[in-house]
Amino acid sequence: MVTKKDYFLVSIIGILFGLLALPILKNIKLFSGGISAGKAALIVFAVFVFANFALWVASLLAKWIPVLLQIAKFAAIGALNTFLDLGVLNILILFTGAAVGYQYTLFKGISFAVATVNSYFWNKHWTFGSQDSANAKEFAQFFAVSVIGLGFNLGAASLVVNYFGAPSGISPELWANIGAVSATLVSLVWNFVGYKVVVFKKKEII
Repeated sequence: MVTKKDYFLVSIIGILFGLLALPILKNIKLFSGGISAGKAALIVFAVFVFANFALWVASLLAKWIPVLLQIAKFAAIGALNTFLDLGVLNILILFTGAAVGYQYTLFKGISFAVATVNSYFWNKHWTFGSQDSANAKEFAQFFAVSVIGLGFNLGAASLVVNYFGAPSGISPELWANIGAVSATLVSLVWNFVGYKVVVFKKKEII
């Protein structure tokens, strides 16, 4: 059953998602004329509406398949984490102008760490509905899974960006984001399995 709290939380996710998309869009120069205040507001509003609509659809489908509501929450948090990761990365790139080399690896580590901590609290208290405060054992398990995931994430991102390098015609900023997305896909599989089987094993999705 979807509550007002669920819609409130998914609205926060939608707004944050839209705001975090702005530095990413600026860096990859998707809009040739830049992003005006009007465009920025429209992007944030569109994501806000879509997030609420997606949750509403999930709530309807959950009448027949209850697990879909929890999966929808997990997906919403996953989307937020991805854009939090990319958003922090692009903000650091914008402030420093560094999109390659050891700075990129450092920035990617920072952005991934921020997104991982965010993922823990959202999934623990919203997706899996845990009302317990974080305990040492659970956090240690979470930390262990996340550190290994960080290794996969940094390795994949650095391999794409620093080893292969940007192909002709693709800017370093765009390629930095391609590398980050590739890394996210790699670490996503590991993190999902680790969180499901180890950290949140008593509150499984299925």
